[in-house]
Amino acid sequence: MAVLQQLEPVPVPMPAPPQEINGSARPMSLDIGREVDPVSTEITFGSGPRRGDTRNVVIMYGRGQEKIVAVAAEVLGKSYHLRNGFGDVTPEDQDLVVGIPADSARANVGTRDRAAVVVINAHCVNLGMPPDAYLSAECDFEFLYTETPFFRRDLSRFISHTLGQLSHHETLMAKPRTYFMSTTFPDVRAALPNIDILTVGSDAIELRVDLLKEPLNDGTFSAVPSLSYVGEQVMLLRQRTELPIIFTTRCTKENGRFPMDNPDLYYEYLYRAIQWGVEYIDVEIWLPETIRRKLFEQRGNSRVMSAFHDFSGTFKWPSARAESVFLESRRYADIVKMIAIINDHNENFELEYFRSKIRAEYPDSPPLSAANMGETGQFSRTLNRVFTPITHPLLPIIAAPGQMSAAEINQALALLGHLPRKNIYGISNPSTRSVTPQAPFYEKCFNELGLPHHFAVVERQLKGPGCIEAWCNQKSFGGACLNPAVSFTELVANSPFFSSFNNGAGPALSEAARLIGMVDTIVVRPSPSNSGSSMPGSVSSSPRRHQDGDSFSAAISQQSGLPPNTSLIFDNASWKGILSTLTRDLAPSAYFGRVAVVMASSADDAASALFALKALKVGKVYTVGFKAPPALARDLLIEPFNSLESLQRARMVGSSDTDDRAGAGSPFVVVSALGPEKSNLVGMLVRVFGSRGSGKTRKVFLDLADGSVPRRGDPGLIAEQSGFAAYGSGDVTAFTTVETLRLLVGQNVPYSFVRLASGRALF
Repeated sequence: MAVLQQLEPVPVPMPAPPQEINGSARPMSLDIGREVDPVSTEITFGSGPRRGDTRNVVIMYGRGQEKIVAVAAEVLGKSYHLRNGFGDVTPEDQDLVVGIPADSARANVGTRDRAAVVVINAHCVNLGMPPDAYLSAECDFEFLYTETPFFRRDLSRFISHTLGQLSHHETLMAKPRTYFMSTTFPDVRAALPNIDILTVGSDAIELRVDLLKEPLNDGTFSAVPSLSYVGEQVMLLRQRTELPIIFTTRCTKENGRFPMDNPDLYYEYLYRAIQWGVEYIDVEIWLPETIRRKLFEQRGNSRVMSAFHDFSGTFKWPSARAESVFLESRRYADIVKMIAIINDHNENFELEYFRSKIRAEYPDSPPLSAANMGETGQFSRTLNRVFTPITHPLLPIIAAPGQMSAAEINQALALLGHLPRKNIYGISNPSTRSVTPQAPFYEKCFNELGLPHHFAVVERQLKGPGCIEAWCNQKSFGGACLNPAVSFTELVANSPFFSSFNNGAGPALSEAARLIGMVDTIVVRPSPSNSGSSMPGSVSSSPRRHQDGDSFSAAISQQSGLPPNTSLIFDNASWKGILSTLTRDLAPSAYFGRVAVVMASSADDAASALFALKALKVGKVYTVGFKAPPALARDLLIEPFNSLESLQRARMVGSSDTDDRAGAGSPFVVVSALGPEKSNLVGMLVRVFGSRGSGKTRKVFLDLADGSVPRRGDPGLIAEQSGFAAYGSGDVTAFTTVETLRLLVGQNVPYSFVRLASGRALF
């Protein structure tokens, strides 16, 4: 069996001389030379989909825009009613989405029961006029939209974030390194054609509001872009990238263009960014404490990045001032950012001592993002691990002196020996070779990221030089993705190499791999230097032998043996691909308590889908063609289809309900993991579970079969005709690839780039 291990970045302590800070010598360890850990903390249900804000959702809409209320209700998985004003909202509207015309809402939006309702001002930009300023100021959140094909997708992202059902922040802070792209365009429209390439390697994208240029009728530009112009820029950016947005109003003193004579102007723009559902706001520390505190208290599900920049050249990291800046910054911050100009290369090492000191003395403080500016300070950018600002050659200007691209940082890390070249494999069966991500795609990603690694697709054999353990037991092994996934019990039971880890228990398991029981990603990471080796010492000095006595080939033997103090983690990325697909156009709450059907030929084929549905808190799952694994059946109501009676029971669940949430003929979501050869059966069952009557809520159908294989009939087309929103394996594969790359190399490649590189652009 394998061992469940909480995946957390493991620091490797290094001896460091005492460093004098504030007049006292303290022994501290320096981060320089620590190997970069490509594995992030395992994301469990605790930081996955959540119920979030449970207040009644009220949508204020413009004339002729009633449709937005119906779409918002569908995204949330609720029914809706239209009312004439807040006074008409009654306790009977609990668990409904209520729509109120904007003209009527003005009368009493300011006196509403804020503890009972959350108000979203929905404004269609196509109307050609800015939002009502009074409603913008009084609402909790404001959704700006255009009537585009991806309108529902934008609304789903907005609602999931503002109501706290999904959180980017916890996931990002669990990564060993995070970067954000600093856009410097006067109009984000100029960036949109290349946004997929610009954001490779970025975990977030910064909108430099102070660099925006709003054109005026006389041919000049506004000194400060208006809120309506900035709001439209946020909307356009969010429509074209799934990355979290950092909203920055950089002041003139700190290399920006926002005037400093009116601090209230900063509050007005930054608070509006919170209302727009921006994930991060950059709050400069020079602003009055009252403003910083108010923004922090009103941030909702957005996060505050407290920013300090010093361009004087006199700032010193070992000084008392540096520590006091950090302590003041952390009071109203989720992330502390400190940036300074330096004059000498050695000041980069002083920053690293400061970083270590902060970590040691203030372990409960927000994460610190610190770097030095200018060419002299570029070394510090390679060592910073929290939201390092990066640039790109396609940007018109860099946002700050010395900024580097993600590729340049990775190349520097490789030259310093912190990012050694590794061999990463796509391991497949001969029958699935065509659906395994091919080497050219991964090589393209590695090239864009500036990574030194090599990717190769290899065919799995049960024993001999081509077996999985042969590829893993190499000095330069950097990880692998397996297609199809393999049972971890099978991997360990048939391999003396894998079973030798952790004193015979096998490699560590993520929670997903443990419950799903299937491994599709093998991650390599160094163990703590002060712990015992996870493998026998003989592993690195001699080739392993299989139970039948066959040894590896001479070529493998020459590089056989993982380095000492190296461990393997078995993980599963497929479930995240399924989860991301299911929540792309719907908020997680749309699935809470709903009924699902999963079709598969075996429990192994269905396990990832069951795990994703469990994360989405579905109420009940009907299974077709397999018996659910006990580990996944725990805390999840599962009933197999074993008769026509059970089939009819599933069709009729909730059919007598007046609530459209129950669905006219449940279930709400149908997932098929059956092969292409069984498409006729899938199509028949989809028709059986299709909507009957005039239910307002579309159901969801997810087909995991390989779309490249010819089949009889198209279950996706049948699902669309039967009242389902249909998704295919292409979306799941793209999202799974994003997660696989994050696990293997610790870097983000956006979904949009994956689809673009695979030949299917989104726009």
